[in-house]
This record gives sequence, C-alpha cells and structure tokens, in this order.
Amino acid sequence: MNNIEIRTGDALDLLKVIQSGTIDLIIADPPYNLGKNYGNNHDIKGFREYLQFSESWLKESCRILSPHGTIYVFMGFRFISYLYDILDQKLGMYFNSWITWHYTQGMGKTKGFSPRHDDILMFTKSENFKFKLDAVRIPQKYYRKRNNMAGANPGDVWSFSHVHYSNPEREEHPTQKPEALVARMVLASSDEGDLVFDPFFGSGTTLRVCQILNRRCIGIELNPAYVELAQKRLKKPFEGFDSNDPRMERIPCDLPQKSQEVAKQILLFEGQVGYGSPTNHSSGQ
Repeated sequence: MNNIEIRTGDALDLLKVIQSGTIDLIIADPPYNLGKNYGNNHDIKGFREYLQFSESWLKESCRILSPHGTIYVFMGFRFISYLYDILDQKLGMYFNSWITWHYTQGMGKTKGFSPRHDDILMFTKSENFKFKLDAVRIPQKYYRKRNNMAGANPGDVWSFSHVHYSNPEREEHPTQKPEALVARMVLASSDEGDLVFDPFFGSGTTLRVCQILNRRCIGIELNPAYVELAQKRLKKPFEGFDSNDPRMERIPCDLPQKSQEVAKQILLFEGQVGYGSPTNHSSGQ
C-alpha cells in the first residue's frame, strides 16, 4: 500500500494543496446530486450551488493535471452536459470522448424506459496526451487480413456489470464502480509509476486498481467510514477484478483453425475463459 496515499477531508480544500501540473491521470466519480445518502452527508444541493461546486473542483483538477494528462469524469444525465460545458468552454480543455457505460441491472420503470447507462467524459490537458491503445485492445469480432488481429479499439460504449449486492466484493457504498471499468482508464491513460488522483474515492475502487496495476495514487474522501472501508479493501489479497468486459472472452469468427486453437490457449493461459465456460473474475467507487 506504499504507492497509495489517502487523505481525509473536503476535496475542495485538499485539492488546493496539490502542486500544479503534477498529476498524470484523474478519475473522478463525484456525487451526482441525486439525493443519495453517503453516510455523513446527503448528495443534495440547489441547481446553481451544484454547478458552482462542480466548476470549483474541476478548475482545481485542471490546474494540477500535467500537460500530457487526462481526466475522466463520471456523471448522470441531469448534469453531464453542464460538466461538458465547464470543461470545454470555461476551462479550455480538449475533448476526447463521451463514453457510455452500459450495465444490465438497475432501477426499473413502468412508464418510460429503465435507465441502463452512465456517462463518462474524457478530456485532456493538451493535444499531446498519453493514450496506450495496445494496453486496452479487445479481441476482434472477425478475422480479416486488414484487421489488426492484436485487437480492436474498445470504442466508446463499454459494457461492465454493476458490482451486485450479492457479489462478495461488494462494499458498503451506494455507488461502487466496477474495477475493470476503472482499470481500462488507468491502462489507457497512464504508465506504471505514474501518479493518479481520485478526488472522491468512495469505496476505493481507483485506489485498489492503481495498487494492482503499479500506479501511485492520491485519493480524497470526506467520509471517515469510507476511508476505513478502503483501507481494509487495500489489505485484501487480489483474486481478480470484480467484473469484466464480455468481449474480452470472444475468439474472432472465421479464424483459421490453427490460429483458433492458439487463441484459445492464450485465453486459457490468461485466465479469460475456463474449460467449457467463461470464468468470472471475482476478486468498485
């Protein structure tokens, strides 16, 4: 846990003491302002108050981000467009991607369509930013000579299941994020040894992923109970991420027979599929 630094307090205050331009990657999952109970505070602010809060922490995040750095911001539908405007128009950052995180479980509706996604904004500090595509490629769907058979770009629609309440890796936190979801961001936008920052670490998913992937990480959390939860989580043995992109288990269609057998052996060696059926990488934010 030596590469992980936990700071307890208000992100708006603690952000100000971080030196400018020193953070390689920011992964932020702020309160969505939906009235959720986070133990020692409720996620409910007036409209203008919430926008002011968002602009304040995003401005500080932009300041501390290195010239080659990237920020990923989770947000629900009510405020995602406003955060885009802050990052783009007010802070002058460089838009890269509007990622859709699709999941299969969630609140059901009887009038209207049940929500099954969250949004993630990806902005960079400059046009010269880190992006390591080879670290996050997924298997091609079809074998074609023109395709890069090392794997395809995952695209901007990512399917990862929620960390369900029945999952043994589920923590006592209302908005825990899947580890493999965060791992994709960390692998794509940082190198080993880089410094990652999470201003609202919650259940500690970013901290845990950075611990496993050999990144340094600074995390801030307002609730001391969640700080204790994350500290315990970091001491647990690692047995695999708590979720996985199902596309990682596929073998390209039309693959020549010899290559297909090699591909299966590689997947088996990496633990991505089991004999007869896929394995679940059971071992969040």
